[in-house]
Amino acid sequence: MFDADRLRRIVPWVLRIGWVAVLLLGGTAIDGALADTAGGPADATRWLCLAGWIVGVAAMAVPAATTLTATRLVVPLAVPVAVLAWSAGADAVDGAAFLGAAIITSVVAGSSALGRGFVQASAYGDEDRHLLRPPVAYLAVATLAWVIWAVATLLTGVMAANGETVWALVFGGVTLAGGVLLFPRWHRLTRRWIVLVPVGVVIHDHVVLAETLMLRRQEIARMGLALAGTDAADFTGPTSGHAVEIRTNESITALVSLVPGAPSGSAIHLTGCLIAPTRPGQVLAAATERRFPVGAIG
Repeated sequence: MFDADRLRRIVPWVLRIGWVAVLLLGGTAIDGALADTAGGPADATRWLCLAGWIVGVAAMAVPAATTLTATRLVVPLAVPVAVLAWSAGADAVDGAAFLGAAIITSVVAGSSALGRGFVQASAYGDEDRHLLRPPVAYLAVATLAWVIWAVATLLTGVMAANGETVWALVFGGVTLAGGVLLFPRWHRLTRRWIVLVPVGVVIHDHVVLAETLMLRRQEIARMGLALAGTDAADFTGPTSGHAVEIRTNESITALVSLVPGAPSGSAIHLTGCLIAPTRPGQVLAAATERRFPVGAIG
């Protein structure tokens, strides 16, 4: 039988082991790529790569919502670094091994199991947190911003390897400033979750909602997979995949953000809403264990 809780505990260790493999395999590949580079610039590049790896270690050392964001920003940088090292002269076997380890580790870093483990680790009391899938439009903008930031990061290393100290400092400054300015916006995607608590359900999503929505247990009529054509308020972003519908016994008020002409949000009244957990089945199973009314939505 599939044990989601055991997977949630194991995946962070898989990530850490993969990150160690990135260090060992990447070190060999980067040394090969820098074989013809002078000692000073080559050493500077090695130290920059090691510094990035240490930042990744710090990010994944203690599971929490903040460190999940940091992990998902830093770990995928290993992929373009591996491609760059391979194309710059690393041995084919070393380059392929580095790239493979980087890709696998990045996939683990972006997995729903790792996300669930990290956000649940920072939960308070009897909270059961489940991440929500990112809205497509917001994710596209966040991804584009990450690509630009990653390019600046890579150019820092390239300029250092070429002995271009001034340009290395310039791109390094852009990397640092971009990380500081953009981190809160990237982190908003990580802080989107549905929380099951003894007294009800909390929808914590400051991308779609202007304020957290709390549904008391007695207000919930039914929870289940949403059917096509439902008239429930769409709080998914929108995003793709299966949605969970929460029906209420009475009309409730929610404050929705991103409404033209209403910078502080707009209040809507509803008797049902849609959310998009990364694992809808886990949410409904957890809700059943907590004796919420779960079943087919009629």
